[in-house]
Amino acid sequence: MLTGYARTSTADQTAGLEDQVATLKAAGCEKIFSEHASGAKQREKLDEALRFLRQDDVLIVTKMDRLARDLRNLLAVVDELERRGVGLRILDFAGETINTRSATGKLQLAMFAAFAEFERQMMLERQRAGIEKAKAEGKYTGRKPKAMSQAEKIRELARNGKMRTAIAHELGISERSVYRALAAA
Repeated sequence: MLTGYARTSTADQTAGLEDQVATLKAAGCEKIFSEHASGAKQREKLDEALRFLRQDDVLIVTKMDRLARDLRNLLAVVDELERRGVGLRILDFAGETINTRSATGKLQLAMFAAFAEFERQMMLERQRAGIEKAKAEGKYTGRKPKAMSQAEKIRELARNGKMRTAIAHELGISERSVYRALAAA
């Protein structure tokens, strides 16, 4: 059975998710799992898809980064799929389709994934260097704290009897931030 997995990082990327689902359907997927979830966090639908797959099935994703955030994670998923007799097909991997059912596909996946990991690390190094330079020039101040800019609103809601969890949810901040803002008052 061909099973698809589609993911976007945020809920406002609906068009991107719909595009992935359409691509997976065109590739012949009979069942598709999709979700809005950061690649760095728990991905419930991916876990569900992995549990769903049986021997001789093929998991299809549109791009590698929809499945894994880094080389280690990708290789762990591929290893699990291989142990269970499940194939992996990545429809667009640097312009190529990768199918782990063949020795060539496995080699391509390992090589491309290593290059992708290398490029990501280089990008992070360039980003850190740019931030350090901007800090040295006094141009980088970092992100403005979201919760502390809403401290007065937090205190007002708390004075009106609203629970800290409800305040956090209403303002889109963490509960811990609510406690910090109230403690600073």
